[in-house]
Amino acid sequence: MMGLQAAPFGVPLFVSRSPGARYGPGMEAPAPSDTSSAVSPPPSDAVPPLRRLLRYARPHRRHVWLAVTCSILNKVFDLAPPALIGAAVDIVVRREDSALAALGVTDVRWQLGVLGIITLVIWILESAFEYFAKWLWRTLAQTAQHELRLDAYDHLQHLQLAFFERSRTGGLLAIVNDDVNQLERFLDVGADQLLQTFTSTLVIAVAFFAIAPEVAWLAMIPIPFVLWGSIAFQKRIAPRYAKVREENGIVSSQLASNLAGIPTIKSYTAERFELERIRKLSERYSQANHKAIRLSSAFSPLIRMIIVVGFTATLVLGGFFVVDGSLEVASYSVLVFLTQRLLWPLTQLGQTFDLYQRAMASTRRIMNLLDTPVTIRSGDVAVSADVVEGAIRFEDVRFAYAGRPPVFDGLNVAIAAGETVAFVGPTGAGKSTLVKLLLRMYDPDGGRILLDGTPIDSLRLEDLRRAIGFVSQDVYLFHGTVAENIAYGTFDAPREAVEAAARAAEAHDFIMALPEGYDTIVGEWGQRLSGGQRQRISLARAVLKDPPVLVLDEATSSVDNETEAAIQRSLERVAVDRSTIVIAHRLSTVRNAHRIYVLGHGGVEESGTHDELVARDGVYAALWRVQTGERRPPVTVALP
Repeated sequence: MMGLQAAPFGVPLFVSRSPGARYGPGMEAPAPSDTSSAVSPPPSDAVPPLRRLLRYARPHRRHVWLAVTCSILNKVFDLAPPALIGAAVDIVVRREDSALAALGVTDVRWQLGVLGIITLVIWILESAFEYFAKWLWRTLAQTAQHELRLDAYDHLQHLQLAFFERSRTGGLLAIVNDDVNQLERFLDVGADQLLQTFTSTLVIAVAFFAIAPEVAWLAMIPIPFVLWGSIAFQKRIAPRYAKVREENGIVSSQLASNLAGIPTIKSYTAERFELERIRKLSERYSQANHKAIRLSSAFSPLIRMIIVVGFTATLVLGGFFVVDGSLEVASYSVLVFLTQRLLWPLTQLGQTFDLYQRAMASTRRIMNLLDTPVTIRSGDVAVSADVVEGAIRFEDVRFAYAGRPPVFDGLNVAIAAGETVAFVGPTGAGKSTLVKLLLRMYDPDGGRILLDGTPIDSLRLEDLRRAIGFVSQDVYLFHGTVAENIAYGTFDAPREAVEAAARAAEAHDFIMALPEGYDTIVGEWGQRLSGGQRQRISLARAVLKDPPVLVLDEATSSVDNETEAAIQRSLERVAVDRSTIVIAHRLSTVRNAHRIYVLGHGGVEESGTHDELVARDGVYAALWRVQTGERRPPVTVALP
């Protein structure tokens, strides 16, 4: 095939961890030399979600360390006030014998002045590091949220069609949106709180043992119990939050399904039924949340009861030491204040661990999605659509959907370049499956498909699909203008080219009759347009793409006779000088094809021109007679 050459892969535009996202725009991950031997990723639960998240954040190591450093320094300077209060008490009580006087400042007023300056500097530094810590953590949270959402969505785009056929759209939306947002909330607040709690515990413990080791152990008594309680809390709360995220995904799925099916709900007056269904699912979600809330709400009060023991012991026993003269008043003041600064922040661990466990439940779901293997791998052979001639061959193709009988068991079809070929047959014969295989939405279980003599699995997916224009019976229009929908996939097309494509598809006249012409908003799924109008816009989209291969999958199945005639006229013009595959139930739309293939029983049952097949008096002839009224199918009436 002319023009085929190996295509080098580009440099990644941004650091990404998902297989589909690590290449530049329009580029796919390269195919391994033997995909059958590719190693599947380990189960997500084999590696703790926090460790996996840290691995994911490796490109932002410098940012993370800056945020960690600022959080630690912020807490260190935040712990200075008790020491400053102790120093002030020391100056007032001991005067010329104070600790500050030992450094050479003997005058009490000068000592207080120096202490004031030190206090001001510490306050400025504490405020500055607080600002930078919050700014760095929130920036990191936004960056992680942005990259995770992009990577998760991009990975979704590269997953095979079978994944979406067995997954619920709302559940995927919950992962890409809600779970990513939950992780952002933890990075925004929880990570900083954990670091500050750890820092304050460490710094204050060192200070305690340096000032009064005989009292320090009293303040440390609650800490082992707090840590043990926190670990026990994590183990019990984790599965509850996993259940919360699962139920959230189910509610989101049903809501998305209902919103997409509003016309059906209204036409069958099923509003009460659907409201009741959502009520039950929402109750399950609420109950899962209540179970988690009951446990998380009990954590802080229990920790407070443990902490008050250490605080009271320090307050009372330390006071005894002061009365006995074995502990300075200033040191006692510092200890009392530090005990509060040490123990009371631990009461907020419940909220912090709550955020943490919610984030880890969400992280596990996000990483599970990113671990879903991409089974349709791009080839490494580049080809420009300009040099594709359009010769297609299906050689001994075998294919079956999982758990179902084979659709094809040795399919052999040859389509010459520039030829118009039709595929007909009963429902389930594999007509649409053939198109999915050609577009590599699925890969065959055996055999091969060739484009201009080159196996399509060796071509870059982008180039293969760019060479094929696809018009489906289920037209999807995006929320936007008519012009934007026609130019979808050919985004840089000028307005003149868009209008020329619309004229070729016989869509220009009805577009101009719309309120704002080509700038009319079509609504989601194109719901403001009729089925025939959507079909013609879809055809105009394919015309603008100008592919060497055009595929029409039941493109006239849901339109009236007048619209069908208009589309047929368009096809006669569009099909010139390009290979065209037409899939149809209406045989009138394919009678002028160069060759017609009748599919059934795992392959091709008949092939030939319309006249040849009618004369053969086989399956096609029987279908033709039924559709033209020459022989009506038997009617079975079910009796009660």
